[in-house]
Amino acid sequence: MVKNEIWVFVEHHNNIVSPVSFELITKAKAIGTNKKVVAILFESKNDNLEASIKDYGPDEIIVVKDNRLKDARDSLFADLLKQLTDKRMPNSILFGATVIGRSISARLQAKLNTGLTADCLDLSFEDDLLIQTKPSYGDNIMCEIICPDKFPQMATIRPSIFKAIKFENSNLVITKIDDLVIKEDSRIKVYSEVPLLSKADSIKNANRVIAIGRGASDKKTLDNVFKLASKLGAKVGVTRPLTDLDIFTNEDQIGQSGSTISPKLLIALGASGAVQFTAGVLNSKILVAVNSDKKAPIFDYADYSFVGDANKFIEELLKVIK
Repeated sequence: MVKNEIWVFVEHHNNIVSPVSFELITKAKAIGTNKKVVAILFESKNDNLEASIKDYGPDEIIVVKDNRLKDARDSLFADLLKQLTDKRMPNSILFGATVIGRSISARLQAKLNTGLTADCLDLSFEDDLLIQTKPSYGDNIMCEIICPDKFPQMATIRPSIFKAIKFENSNLVITKIDDLVIKEDSRIKVYSEVPLLSKADSIKNANRVIAIGRGASDKKTLDNVFKLASKLGAKVGVTRPLTDLDIFTNEDQIGQSGSTISPKLLIALGASGAVQFTAGVLNSKILVAVNSDKKAPIFDYADYSFVGDANKFIEELLKVIK
């Protein structure tokens, strides 16, 4: 029997909960007014991430603690979620549209033989039916997708789409589950870890981002960009054409077909300001734009503008940042 619950998979890295998890808890509470919002947390025994999750007011936190969950493979998390789902069968399960969220949700969808809508931009309910809104046809139109015949209904949602709002829930319940079967994979071993310069795991949740366009893509400028990123503790993102370079991937892309970001500081270097790019950065608190073309559209969105060479701008900035 399907329970009247919305589950949110809590993603975390380096003992920091991914902001998209808080965003999804907030959205689930907003749309599921008559539904129970449950955060699903897998962590090591010495971790205590439920303390930060409490601040966003879920109705319940289901916690599975085991040291074997540290650096566990995605298929293990999908297997554990399948075991939990078999026990309680929620109405819906939400994931962040991150590398990890996409990987685990797809594996779980195959195990449950249900539907999964990827990269949603909005969610709502009509009774028990989850309305999943996402872009289609090259992000030119929005479509609504439903899965009326299978449960749980599943979706991945792009980070930084919803606002995370803290909420004190005096009725919060923490449920510890210790009877799941954990199947380790001896083929995977972690020998060392390299800390990130930025505490954020990606451009989606970084407070500081340097965005590079074609006008700042020569080797000398790129070298200085990474020096600046190191000093600022920033993540580096790119416009779509730069994903063709070996040092970047689609995960680094900013824009409609990439990531929507909302950093406290965005420095856009050599990005002209095409609609596809600017749609992904409009939620930035402060936008600094650097472009040699004084008529570049990016200046219409910038809080601070510099008309000139991007590399010279970076070199001068590096002189004053200690």
